Amino acid sequence: MRQLFLDTETTGLDPASGHRIVEIAAVEVSNRHLTDHHFHFYLNPERDSDEGALKVHGLSREFLRNKPKFREICNDFLAFITDAEIFIHNAPFDVGFINRELELINCQPLQRYCKQINDTLVMAKELHPGKRNNLDALCERYYIDHTRRTLHGALLDAELLAEVYLAMTRGQKSLLIALESPPQLTEDEIASIAGLAIPVRQADEHELELHNQLLARVAKESGGNCLW
Repeated sequence: MRQLFLDTETTGLDPASGHRIVEIAAVEVSNRHLTDHHFHFYLNPERDSDEGALKVHGLSREFLRNKPKFREICNDFLAFITDAEIFIHNAPFDVGFINRELELINCQPLQRYCKQINDTLVMAKELHPGKRNNLDALCERYYIDHTRRTLHGALLDAELLAEVYLAMTRGQKSLLIALESPPQLTEDEIASIAGLAIPVRQADEHELELHNQLLARVAKESGGNCLW
């Protein structure tokens, strides 16, 4: 199943109040790597952005005046996302806006076209309860460069979200590797290993103390929920 990471920018917070999408983007991941295949448009919302929204994305009405309207790119958008698995950070927000745009042109909701919608914010909260889990915080937690993100942009944010998801789920790949059959050794190889004299060096008191300090720090940081 194709995996797409999607983001939007909008004129405000509430589609029911007439706010519209000003930018929409989706990027594709295949075999756990970003591809060059993506969908991206700036859109004319036919209205001004709220002051708060404008500070977030910086897309003025003048800049958007000559951009296409959602109805003009809708067929291409639906063709791109149909039958894909979609990942969105705080999915109810973006899905609400997309569904409102689809409703205005008498189309079915997004859920009717794609196979599945996953909320990466929910995933992040399950992995990091009680922590900040916005996109900037997750990029910092997983050492993903987000220095270009001086303003929110749908294409850049979709790309960063894909990288965050791959980092959050990297352990799944390792588990699959661990299930693979171990390499088979010959009798000569086994005999040569058995005859090795492996030196064993015991930790001294200072090293043991440092180790105990590290374990105490891990226990504190995890709130006593460390699994190892």
